Amino acid sequence: MAVVCRGAKKQKISHERQQSPIRNGDYYISTPYPTTIYRNGMVACVDMCFFCFDVLYCHLNHFEPPKSPNFPNDSFPLFVTWKIGKDRRLRGCIGTFSAMNLHSGLREYAVTSALKDSRFSPITREEFNKLHVSVSILRYFEEGENYLDWEIGVHGIRIEFTTEKGSKRTATYLPEVALEQGWNHVQTIDSLLRKGCYKGVITNEVRHSIRLTRYRSEKIAVSYHEYKEYLRGQRC
Repeated sequence: MAVVCRGAKKQKISHERQQSPIRNGDYYISTPYPTTIYRNGMVACVDMCFFCFDVLYCHLNHFEPPKSPNFPNDSFPLFVTWKIGKDRRLRGCIGTFSAMNLHSGLREYAVTSALKDSRFSPITREEFNKLHVSVSILRYFEEGENYLDWEIGVHGIRIEFTTEKGSKRTATYLPEVALEQGWNHVQTIDSLLRKGCYKGVITNEVRHSIRLTRYRSEKIAVSYHEYKEYLRGQRC
């Protein structure tokens, strides 16, 4: 369930959708969200991004949380990422490697990633119309043979390691990070070690001590403009 500010008076969402028939395959169904099925084996769909916008809108304005959407509610690890402005500057990215039901997982992380990423201040109502959101569904986890056993732009990676003080730590980058930054394998691993608070000298021995898991991500992104157009279409 989406987080709601305590003490805030609940109100109805102001952009409530009309329930019009939506074509899906060989049948019609009346629903506030377009019904989706897994197409070509893909789980992620644009409706998930629209739902994240709805959840954050309601939370920021102290409205009742939106109703459950009608895309499938199977369980997957997932991440929600918020960016802002024309340059799409990162504003928050949090998720989970534990499989969660998509409905409850997106409700939780749409808000958590917007308000509780410790790297950033919480997203405000004034920023809402400048946002972009992406949903990443994580799939196909495999153990890597070593720290180089993954492909840039294809795999996300999660590393487990021991810090110079003997603490066990983990850190992850989604598949697009290394490609966007222009990093090679070593630069990505070293950055990830620093992200995970490894403060010692990073040697080849340290890199080889890492336990690496690679995975793939289905990513769908939507801008506020696209969300606004979607809402406008629902009112027609």
